[in-house]
Amino acid sequence: MQNIKLTRYIIISLILGIIVGILFPAFAVKLSPLAMMFLNMVKMIIAPLLFATLVIGIAGHGDIKSLGKIGIKTIIYFEVVTIAALVIGLGVGHITQPGAGIDNLTTNVSSTYMDAVTAMGHTTHSSLRDLVVNIFPSSVVKSMAEGNLLQIVVFSLFFALAICAVGQKAKPMMDLLNSLSEIMFKFTEYVMWFAPVGVFAAIASTIGSSGIGILKNYVKIVFSLYFALIVFLIFIIVFVCKIVKIPVMGLIRVLKDPALLAFSTASSEAALPKAMEQMEKFGVPKNIVGFVMPTGYTFNLDGSTLYLSMAVLFATQLVGIDLSLQHQLIIMLALMFTSKGVAGVPRAALVVLAGTLSSLNYPLIGVAILLGIDQILDMGRTTVNLVGNCIATIFIARWENEFDYAKMREYIKSKDI
Repeated sequence: MQNIKLTRYIIISLILGIIVGILFPAFAVKLSPLAMMFLNMVKMIIAPLLFATLVIGIAGHGDIKSLGKIGIKTIIYFEVVTIAALVIGLGVGHITQPGAGIDNLTTNVSSTYMDAVTAMGHTTHSSLRDLVVNIFPSSVVKSMAEGNLLQIVVFSLFFALAICAVGQKAKPMMDLLNSLSEIMFKFTEYVMWFAPVGVFAAIASTIGSSGIGILKNYVKIVFSLYFALIVFLIFIIVFVCKIVKIPVMGLIRVLKDPALLAFSTASSEAALPKAMEQMEKFGVPKNIVGFVMPTGYTFNLDGSTLYLSMAVLFATQLVGIDLSLQHQLIIMLALMFTSKGVAGVPRAALVVLAGTLSSLNYPLIGVAILLGIDQILDMGRTTVNLVGNCIATIFIARWENEFDYAKMREYIKSKDI
C-alpha cells in the first residue's frame, strides 16, 4: 500500500514540476538545490547497502565455484543484450534519419556548447588495460566516497571470500553485516519518502532552465531516441518474460516505481536502492541482485549503448556524411569498449561520443546540439539502463535455477491491492 501511495505522489510531483517549470521558469530554476539534496541523500545509501548485501550474498552462499559461474553467465548475457541495443539503435536511426533535414539547428549552437564539446573531444579515454587496472581499488574508502560501484563490488568479493576462508570465526562480522543490510533497507524507505520533492524540483528546474519549447526544435532527435528505447524495452521484457515464464504485466508493475524515479531524476543512483529491494521481493536471491546490478552499471548500460549508436548516426547525418555498414560496425565495436566503466562520469555518453568522433576527424557540431538537450535524452537512457539491469537479475536467477516463483506470485498479488 505504501508503494502505491509513493508512486501516486511521484506522478503528481512530476505533473506539478512540469506546470511550475512552464509557468514560473525563474522560480523553477531556483529549485535545483532540492533535487541535488535528494540525490545526495540517495548517494549516501549506495555504498554501505551494496557492500552489506553483496558480502552477505556471497559469503552466505559459501560456494566460490558458483560465484564464478554466475559471473561468466552475467557477462555473456550483458554482451548479447548490448549487441541487441546497438542493432536496434542503428536500425531506428536509419529509418528515422534523426540528423537529416535539420540544418537550421546548427546556426543556433552557442559558443559555450562548442567550447564544452571541444573539451570533451580532448578527454583522455581509458584503454582496456586502464579499465582492468582501475577495477581494483587502492582505497575502498575512496571508492565509496566517489561512488565507484565496480571497485566496491571487487572489494566486497575479496572480503566475502576471506570470510568464507575464516569460517566460524567470522560469524560476528556476518551478524553485523546482516544488521547493516536490514538497517540500510529501512534507511532507504525513509529517504524514498523525500522522492516526490526531489522529482518535483528536478523536473521543474530542468524545464525552467531549458524551456518546454526546446522540444519543438529537437522533436525529431527526441522522438527517434525514445522510440528506439521503447522498442528495446518491449523486446527485452517480452524476451525475458517468455524465457523465464513470468507475467509481462506483473514485471511491469514491479519495475514501475524504480523506472519512474530514474526517469524523473535522470539518475540511476536515485533508483538503485529501490530497484534492488524490488528485485529481491520479486524472487531474485540477494547474492544475484547484489552482484548483477552494480556490475551492470559498468558492463550493461543498454540505454547509453543504444543512444551512442543513434548519436553517431545523428552526428554524421547532420554534416552529410554517409557511413558505410562496415564503418558503422567498426565504430560500434569501438563504442562497446570505450563506453565501459564511465557510468559515474557526468555526461559520460557525450564524452565517449565526442572522443570517438574527434579521433575519426568528424565534426563535433552534432555533439554540441545534443548537449543542449542532453538532460531530456538522459532521462530516457537512464531509465532503460536501470530496467535493463533489473531484468538481467531475473534472467541470471532463472539461469541458475534460483528464481523463487512462489515469492514472485505472492509479491505480484500484493501489488494488486
